[in-house]
Amino acid sequence: MDVRKTVFTKEIIAADEMSKPCSPITRAAAMAIVRNPFAGLDQDDLSQLFDVGAMLGQSLAAELVKMFEGPPICYGKAALVGSSGAMEHGAAMLHPKLGKPVRAAVGGGKSLMPSNHKVGALGGSIDLPLGHKDEAWSFNHIDTMTLWVPDAPRADEIVLCLGMSDGTRAHPRVGKGPNQA
Repeated sequence: MDVRKTVFTKEIIAADEMSKPCSPITRAAAMAIVRNPFAGLDQDDLSQLFDVGAMLGQSLAAELVKMFEGPPICYGKAALVGSSGAMEHGAAMLHPKLGKPVRAAVGGGKSLMPSNHKVGALGGSIDLPLGHKDEAWSFNHIDTMTLWVPDAPRADEIVLCLGMSDGTRAHPRVGKGPNQA
């Protein structure tokens, strides 16, 4: 696994978009910029990326959990693949093995981990979806973090992103469960 760098971001939300104060909500994300061994190649066996996802899931989740005063209750993942790669390269890092170590780090995880992956340009952004780790139908916990690294992904790189939150959106008004769907 060839990691060029890792970037962490943490935000503490104290008010909504209309400047109405709220109880503090912490959101944090980790982004690992890794070399894509399959950039420019037509390869069917992507299992090497499965293992990279698992290793990064374990290390990044452990670091993210330390950024919270209490336990994170929301999680999500995303991958931004450089232009010489394929969207499936990002999916290979996210889906088969990344979730198990993240669930262990957050102490739960009955819900599927929301995810997003795409091919993008240098300095491109990706929206990392967040959802409650144990209550998939908790609409108030559905959120998004927009992430980017100015010098990534290079054509032969993947930006693997993992995010967590300790609360809902600021002043959620949509609903709390499937009865309001």
